[in-house]
Amino acid sequence: MATVDFDSSADPEMDLTSDEELEREAEGFKEQGNAYYVKKDYPEAFNFYTKAIDLCPKNASYYGNRAATLMMLSRYREALEDSQQAVRLDESFMKGHMREGKCHLLLGNAMAASRCLQRVLELELDNSQAQQELKNAESILEYERMAEISFEKRDFRMVVFCMDRALESASACHRFKVLKAECLALLGRYPEAQSVASDILRMDSTNGDALYVRGLCLYYEDCIDKAVQFFVQALRMAPDHEKARLACRNAKALKAKKEEGNKAFKDGSYEEAYDLYSEALTIDPNNIKTNAKLYCNRATVGSKLNKLEQAIEDCTKAIKLDETYIKAYLRRAQCYMDTEQYEEAVRDYEKVYQTEKTKEHKNLLKNAQLELKKSKRKDYYKVLGVDKNATEDEIKKAYRKRALMHHPDRHSGASAEVQKEEEKKFKEVGEAFTVLSDPKKKSRYDSGHDLEDDDMNMDFDANNIFKAFFGGPGGFSFEGNSSSGPGNFFFQFG
Repeated sequence: MATVDFDSSADPEMDLTSDEELEREAEGFKEQGNAYYVKKDYPEAFNFYTKAIDLCPKNASYYGNRAATLMMLSRYREALEDSQQAVRLDESFMKGHMREGKCHLLLGNAMAASRCLQRVLELELDNSQAQQELKNAESILEYERMAEISFEKRDFRMVVFCMDRALESASACHRFKVLKAECLALLGRYPEAQSVASDILRMDSTNGDALYVRGLCLYYEDCIDKAVQFFVQALRMAPDHEKARLACRNAKALKAKKEEGNKAFKDGSYEEAYDLYSEALTIDPNNIKTNAKLYCNRATVGSKLNKLEQAIEDCTKAIKLDETYIKAYLRRAQCYMDTEQYEEAVRDYEKVYQTEKTKEHKNLLKNAQLELKKSKRKDYYKVLGVDKNATEDEIKKAYRKRALMHHPDRHSGASAEVQKEEEKKFKEVGEAFTVLSDPKKKSRYDSGHDLEDDDMNMDFDANNIFKAFFGGPGGFSFEGNSSSGPGNFFFQFG
């Protein structure tokens, strides 16, 4: 005999719960949700509203209540979905439209927010909250417009300002936060940029924009290998991320070119190193920290090539990019010393010593101060026309030559003005010889001491020095020959 399967669900008497009972149970869950909401226990409120929705998935108010709870939990995207479902179920559900508009606003979708808020005003013309939020939406659109223009003008401070104002109403907008973080990085405010990007990644670890900004900060802090890792990760999450692609390419090119320059420098190929550092400087003008190092490296090469003024200029550019770059100050100070610009050298060494009070920096400063002091005195070596390492014989020969050149008798036929100038030079030559021919005085002079302050006898007569050098009275004379014109003399030595 054939058997027939019995479908118990077909028997109304077997249906243990009616639609009315489901609705009553759902209402019970909703009331419990409301109670927890009032007590600000939002996770429990969420659980009970979810139970109500599970029993009656066509009830708009349940979705509306859960949306309100999700907003309190800062889960705005989920709240947006519930609000949208609520108004799909009930087009006239004003609170649903209001919550949808508010979620759009918080997420930075100002145009979508405006449409929802306009619908609220259609349902309730004098809704003051909708009117205020509509104004906020309009403000966000204006700040977005201003930020776009400012970014194109590279006015990154203005972009940060606009995004801060927009985020007052759109606090959950990742797009605004990322743009702010990017501009903070471009302004060199790396810790702030890192903080903003990290906040986003804690909520969304796959956010390609935030990964790009993290990489950008590392790149601008000259941590190029780590930066590349973040750029690659950003491209993995967002293959069409053009900024990440460009930054990754620049980072790799910059690292390679810098390393080529360093190798050429170590190999002693200074011209090649100079050119490689120059090429590296053209790769990315925005990379302040790396470019500061490149300018300083090029200055080091420039000093090796005796391009001292160019080296000073490169150090100045490095310092302009990074005012804390001690190595650039030290390099520039040395170049100033090499070009005898002692006041500038002292200024740079003072800056270095104020920043890092080491024994080495103190000695460098003292040496520069000494050279500055010495530079303000008469340079006896220049007066005699000899090098600072001149021997005793070289000093004597130089004195002989200069003393004869400037002796007053040699210029007796010249104008009064010329005679006065030559007499002054003759005295300076004698003074220089007095100091440099005396080992003790020369040593004190070379050490930067003021000889007059050291109780050394600095009183002398240039003519007496001359006579003593050339062998006393009658040992030397100038006799002019009128037929041969001025300047022709014969010398007689005893």
